[in-house]
Amino acid sequence: MQQADNLRPFFADMHIHIGASRTGRPVKITGSRTLTLSNILYEAKNKKGMDIIGIIDCHAPEVLEELKEMKETGQLIEYEEGGLEVDGLTLIPGTEIEINDDNCQGPLHVLAYMPNLNKMEALSSWLSARMKNINLSSQRIYGDAKELQNVVRQLGGLFIPAHIFTPFKSLYGKGVKSSINEVLDPNLIDAVELGLSSNTEMASWLDELASYPFLSNSDAHSLEKIAREYQMIQLAQPTFKEFKRALEGKEGRGIIANYGLNPYLGKYYNSVCEECSHPFNYKNISTCLNCGGKKFIKGVHDRIQELKGNSEQISIDRPPYIHQIPLEFIPGIGPKTLLKLREAFGTDMDIIHAAPADQLQKIVKPSIAAYILSARSGEISIQIGGGGTYGKIVTDKPIN
Repeated sequence: MQQADNLRPFFADMHIHIGASRTGRPVKITGSRTLTLSNILYEAKNKKGMDIIGIIDCHAPEVLEELKEMKETGQLIEYEEGGLEVDGLTLIPGTEIEINDDNCQGPLHVLAYMPNLNKMEALSSWLSARMKNINLSSQRIYGDAKELQNVVRQLGGLFIPAHIFTPFKSLYGKGVKSSINEVLDPNLIDAVELGLSSNTEMASWLDELASYPFLSNSDAHSLEKIAREYQMIQLAQPTFKEFKRALEGKEGRGIIANYGLNPYLGKYYNSVCEECSHPFNYKNISTCLNCGGKKFIKGVHDRIQELKGNSEQISIDRPPYIHQIPLEFIPGIGPKTLLKLREAFGTDMDIIHAAPADQLQKIVKPSIAAYILSARSGEISIQIGGGGTYGKIVTDKPIN
């Protein structure tokens, strides 16, 4: 990657939901009601240590109205190159949309980001004529996926398929039989989001993804889930235009590293029995060995194996994917311990990446410090997740 003197790294989580508007009206039905715009902005900057966030429910009229009022009162400033600055944090307004047109095998979710509030308002207006409820998140659009892509491009936005391998409501999980081309215009895709049960190595088996940058985002449905996955991006300034340049790999901009869950910790890595969640080898058996059930939820690992067929893994130069254990996954870290850690070291980024071992041991129990350091180095044992249940750290094995 070409370097430039004025470039520096920024932490970015580009997929955060709003659970409720400021009046208490639900936005993301499955999201925590504490996920208000003001709470997200505070949490992302002051507790998680993010520099750039994407809030993907900004199409909702109440959210848009709040953002516009913040601009009028000076709490929010729109960068000339796009993006909204709030107290040193950049917010890039986005929306998550469900597609299920005649070309889909099943519903899939996509993300669209706009450079400013006027463009987001224009997209919201266009969507409102094609959605049953514009006030809610992740709503189905009654129209053609490629038409949506063209509208996003005409408005100067970015179009990114979301959590592309999860079994439900994703591009490869339900959306297509085998290829992007079945539903989307591949030339109007700016990046793809991997999701919590996959990583760069796994996604690199699919040759049709070779030209797209990979994003690792939290898909946060609660405040504590913000930044459970994120990326470090090299930019000159934290603006929409710079983020777009990074996705294009232009002028030294780019993704430096992806930080995400070890896929074993994800909710959908393994194929499991739909009845009892026992691991299910659907290729070799027709009934669950644990309960006799005949239905299963296909895991991301098996789905990627199915999609790749006999092809070889694509070898291209990509940023490292660093397996990251969020602090809430660490055994022994509850709200009180997390507060102590943040008071001692600052944000979660400071704790996860930089807190010295000897200082950690002064603040928390040696066993907790050992887990944090082992998670940082990738030397931690994990029980694999699947079927909607997260994996977990194994606590009955010694930590060095």
